[in-house]
Amino acid sequence: MESSKLPARVVVPHDIQELSRHIEEWRSSRRRRMPMPEPLWTRAANLARQYSVAQVSRFLRLDYYSLKQRLEALHPNRGVPATSPTFIELRTVAADPVPECTIDLEHPQGRRMRIQVKGAALPDLEALTRTFWATKR
Repeated sequence: MESSKLPARVVVPHDIQELSRHIEEWRSSRRRRMPMPEPLWTRAANLARQYSVAQVSRFLRLDYYSLKQRLEALHPNRGVPATSPTFIELRTVAADPVPECTIDLEHPQGRRMRIQVKGAALPDLEALTRTFWATKR
């Protein structure tokens, strides 16, 4: 027996539904083609920050790229670190081992990590720091 596949039910968040009603009211009340008012774009950009540009543009029937531009203009540093991390190469030295070493890392988003190395054995610092820099909060 073959089962019929029904499309998954899409749940639209309440705040997107509310903005959708306001946009539809505006669309029905205008007499000719005119740009959407800035307050509606601002609300849509804030919702795109909370949910996603793709989801909000689809539910509100807005142009994806226009919404993405407005979101970037509203939050220009979103996703971009304030300062770029600097690469530091750590080389092993054949001299006497360092009895103790502490390395402090601080991510531009505020995360911190302290690595304490004791004795001659060094952990895989490259993989450890790469994971630290790549992890998103």
